[in-house]
Amino acid sequence: MSKITTYVTRGNILESKHEVNCYLGSTSGDNIFSTDSKNNLIYPRSSIKIFQGIPFSLSKAAEKYSLNKKQIALSCSSHCGEEFHVKELMNWLEKINLKITDLKCGIHNPLHPMSSNKLLLSGRLPTQIHNNCAGKHLAMLTSCIINNFPIKNYVDFNHPHQINIRKVFSVFTENIISKKNYGIDGCSAPQYAFTIKDLSNALSNLLKSYNGAFEYSKNIQLMIRAILTNPKFIGGSNNLDSNLIKISNKKIFCKGGAEGVFLFAHLKKNIFGIFKVKDGNERALPSAIYALFKEFKILNSEELKKFKSWNKISLFNHAKIKVGSIKTTIE
Repeated sequence: MSKITTYVTRGNILESKHEVNCYLGSTSGDNIFSTDSKNNLIYPRSSIKIFQGIPFSLSKAAEKYSLNKKQIALSCSSHCGEEFHVKELMNWLEKINLKITDLKCGIHNPLHPMSSNKLLLSGRLPTQIHNNCAGKHLAMLTSCIINNFPIKNYVDFNHPHQINIRKVFSVFTENIISKKNYGIDGCSAPQYAFTIKDLSNALSNLLKSYNGAFEYSKNIQLMIRAILTNPKFIGGSNNLDSNLIKISNKKIFCKGGAEGVFLFAHLKKNIFGIFKVKDGNERALPSAIYALFKEFKILNSEELKKFKSWNKISLFNHAKIKVGSIKTTIE
């Protein structure tokens, strides 16, 4: 069995290690790499937001409300609450004439530390717009308005918009979602557990859709192109997914999720992958992804160099003293 392990050392001593489940495949059916975990059930969390965004795209809400590409990218995002995120989200909210309190995602401080500090020092409190899932929720609400669906209970399991989302998942995964695999996400929207095999089907079909050879092609192309043009709007200035899109020169679409989940699709090579850190610690992801991308030449040498520069293997404390390292092995 293949195995991926990320090791964290302090001094010369191993302090922690994280095992990673992974599957790499291609649209031609090649099994490139596997940790033999394809039947494992995982909650992909925010990594599947592009699929949740398809009913929004289908509603043609972007056309009706003249939403720009940044706002379309935000519909699939886990934004970090930076000023440029908040500006576009507030503009979107005004366009659809709803109140901030109509969003059911809850409230937390901006995930971007400097933005959080700036908000605190301004004396203002965070709102639902600062929630990293605000874009997804605005997309759901906007779609509900277009379709004349009720908006007060738009996150309920049996709401027509959530039923539409499940239909999309069934098309891409080529499987029916079992109600026993239903949970509630951090933002209160429904979340579903899928096997890694289901997610590999979804990513393979996502690539086919982007290439015009599967359902929802125009919708997928609209959203992915908006994200590639505005990578900071899928996450933020310091996010792995936003930076990997830039490092790959827009050849990779990718999205991270809570508890150490990461999905990617190489739009030129038609290769896709699923990563899930077993213990949920996201710090293992950059190292694990770099190791796999180097091993299987998913990035070229120049792109790998940029990734390595961004993904520091040395660990430093708050006084900027080197204290250890983080690196991944593939067995």
